[in-house]
Amino acid sequence: MITSVLRYLFFAVLVRPLLLLIVGINVRRLKSLPQQGPAVIVANHNSHLDALALISLFPLRLLPQLRPLAASDYFLRNRWQTWIALHIIGIIPIERQARGMHQDRLAGVGTALEAGNIVIIFPEGSRGEPEQLSQFKSGVAHLARRYPTVPFYPLFIHGLGKTLPKGEALLVPFFCDIFVGEPLYWNGDKLEFMAELSQRMNNLAAEGQFSPWQ
Repeated sequence: MITSVLRYLFFAVLVRPLLLLIVGINVRRLKSLPQQGPAVIVANHNSHLDALALISLFPLRLLPQLRPLAASDYFLRNRWQTWIALHIIGIIPIERQARGMHQDRLAGVGTALEAGNIVIIFPEGSRGEPEQLSQFKSGVAHLARRYPTVPFYPLFIHGLGKTLPKGEALLVPFFCDIFVGEPLYWNGDKLEFMAELSQRMNNLAAEGQFSPWQ
């Protein structure tokens, strides 16, 4: 109970005012976000702020259902970081490298989706260069194949990679935009699903018409 209250206060008092009011994120088609789970949010990844920003887009009443997928070797490095990651951020930890042939690294995601949660994933695998869209890993297609009735919402994030780039600890004011795309579902073929997802992400990125220096 107390962890739920702390998580609510963390986002209501600190994260949402910081990102939505001070940083000032501009969201295109906010109403297109899912209002209930199960659903998967698929986004590009340039900053530690990405997951916090995406969680902040949703109403606070949905906070218990919002579960970002995050690397266990990074976020579970010590006792306090583990507690914050699991109970305040609400991550689903995943091991980046499988320990054996029979290990199901997507088991935690499956449990969350079967419980009706909205899972946030970053298929690039790690934070890339600011505002550079890297190729998505195919794990997202395996997840879609396992849950063919679950909608996958592509979201393109621009600007947070320069507001808090990889390796930096201080925020830098910068214009930030998030573009919400229409959901897609498993179409029966991994390559076609990945191609469709990549095309939708590229379309969202092009929608901003950002100059190369932005």
